[in-house]
Amino acid sequence: MTIKVFDIETAYEIKGADGPWVLMLPGWSAKKELYKSIADTISSGYRVILLDLPGFTGGTPEPPEPWDVDAYADFVTEFIKALNIGKLSIIGHSFGGRIIIKLMNRENLPFEVEKLVLIDAAGIRHQVKGKAALKQKAFKVAKKFMSEKQLEEYKKSHGSADYRNATPLMRATMVKSINEDLTELIPNIKAETLLIWGTADTATPLSDGEYMEQHIKGSGLVKLEGAGHFSFLDQPVIFDRVMKSYFKI
Repeated sequence: MTIKVFDIETAYEIKGADGPWVLMLPGWSAKKELYKSIADTISSGYRVILLDLPGFTGGTPEPPEPWDVDAYADFVTEFIKALNIGKLSIIGHSFGGRIIIKLMNRENLPFEVEKLVLIDAAGIRHQVKGKAALKQKAFKVAKKFMSEKQLEEYKKSHGSADYRNATPLMRATMVKSINEDLTELIPNIKAETLLIWGTADTATPLSDGEYMEQHIKGSGLVKLEGAGHFSFLDQPVIFDRVMKSYFKI
């Protein structure tokens, strides 16, 4: 099904019948179908919304211009308002965690947030060290002498797979979003929060989850041994048990 938000035809799906609302926010470029297993885990007691964010690989088109995290937070706020939801819980994986951090730092939200789940969440920017730091310094010098076309070709050849696979507009969106450090905003999260992390996550390392546990009052961290950045897929049995316990199913 779709609904217009900011004049964008937005694709979403609801799993479950009656019960409290839960919104699932995806990781960067991920489509809603990737998170159906999470929805299935709790849909017996909740109405779970799976959302395709603008410009990701699902059914929602790109935003009209490059967005930062605040723009995505604005979009999610309007989406919740459009569905006339006054109270809900929110689950965020990776980039979805960035959006949650932003939302939880806003005053006078038009809805109440009961619970949060942050799964391998992004938001903490790490200092580049060693060879990577030297490479970054060399690039800063070299880009002064590159044309726009040369600069874009360099970024495409040296950037991450996500960057290479993105359209020009979404590459600009990615740069605006990922370069923002949200570390100082984390202690302002007041809602009940469960953190779930893969111990082998290299995209958002376990230390990020440990930092969040230390700085979000009353939060709890569950470590999924050997799981990577998609810990809910790598350790599905333990993940399901944790989620059912947290949501009291």
